[in-house]
Amino acid sequence: MFAVIKTGGKQYRVSKDDVIAIEKLDGDSGATIVFDEVLMLGDQVGAPRIANAQVTAEVVRQFRDDKVIIFKKRRRKHYRRRNGHRQHLTLVKITDMGVGLSAVATKPAKAAAASGEAAPKKTAKKAAKKSAEA
Repeated sequence: MFAVIKTGGKQYRVSKDDVIAIEKLDGDSGATIVFDEVLMLGDQVGAPRIANAQVTAEVVRQFRDDKVIIFKKRRRKHYRRRNGHRQHLTLVKITDMGVGLSAVATKPAKAAAASGEAAPKKTAKKAAKKSAEA
């Protein structure tokens, strides 16, 4: 069975145990990501998405793609510009897909970034620093 998911403005056709490189998502190696924008799952086609369908993936690593050279030139104008760009990517391995999957300790990719588990640590450090100054 395969699914078509949408992330980073692109669509990917994935199957279980596929390893794909997508635009950068937050998460360290081993973190779990849930893709909720499932456009197609097996023979079901969404309009535009399939309700309650999820694709679960595990982050393998974060990396940067090869350099792409951008070269601009206007003939006879003595105008040449050369730039390079390296895109940040995330390598993920698809672990599960289906409709109505149980979310066992998994959060959607956007919700995991928005929850900000590190935020209470920062405020504790600031409070300790303020009390030390006083």
